[in-house]
Amino acid sequence: MIIVADSGSTKTSWAVLTNDEEPKQFSTEGYNPYYVDAEYIQNSIINNFSHQLAMEKVTQIYFYGAGCAAGKDDIVKNALTVVFPNASIVIQSDLLAAAKSLLGDSKGFISILGTGTNTGIYRDGKIITQVNSLGFLLGDEGSGAYLGKKLLSLFARRAMPIELMESFESDYALTPAKVVPTFYDAALQNRYSAKFTLFLFKHIHHPYIKKLVRMAFIDFFENIVSLYPDYKSYSLNSIGSIGFIFTDQLKEVANNYGMDVGKINKSPMEGLIAYHLLS
Repeated sequence: MIIVADSGSTKTSWAVLTNDEEPKQFSTEGYNPYYVDAEYIQNSIINNFSHQLAMEKVTQIYFYGAGCAAGKDDIVKNALTVVFPNASIVIQSDLLAAAKSLLGDSKGFISILGTGTNTGIYRDGKIITQVNSLGFLLGDEGSGAYLGKKLLSLFARRAMPIELMESFESDYALTPAKVVPTFYDAALQNRYSAKFTLFLFKHIHHPYIKKLVRMAFIDFFENIVSLYPDYKSYSLNSIGSIGFIFTDQLKEVANNYGMDVGKINKSPMEGLIAYHLLS
């Protein structure tokens, strides 16, 4: 029995692959090792996933995760080793999952625009060039966490149009004065910030919100994408909820930067399942 998992900072999608059945899919919370430790991951999987199948029957796990870079991948591997004692475990980045899902074995530019941001050039089954997104505190331009943080700042400073101020306060029972203490008390500030993108989607036809989303993608291109040499020679391929739900604004900004748009999908799982079944 083989498991393929794709984990962002908010959600992990799991697929169980067997020879004679359709893939079985589940989801749990996200397990970014920059924000949670091995014990947290282990307990979460046991509590939310163990009733779905016999853990000891799993022989292979391909885990693709946000934050699973060298030095952090062992956190995830140690947790999975405890939960799945008989499995051979391969830990790779969520960016590689996105590349395999959208590009298969073809060369191209790949990006993730979800709770966080990640980008790279993919070739021969590897990410060969990568500009550091710098994570939530220093970068992650264009991500849900980045957008949410911008929105919270504007609300806290009463800088938004009055109709949006009133709608935001009503939707979240939050006042400008409460933004700072609530934000800094949040256990996972990146997830907390990202949840406010639902407000942006709800009001995306408002010129102020449309401009806010567009500016976040301009920051994404200006500070990350445009740092890749010859980036205009590639198509923009993207995985993640933010790129997917704000496709129109993303395409507009990409075109303004002279970059064609390729595939934009919400999740890599369907493509990952197909990739591993072929393998």
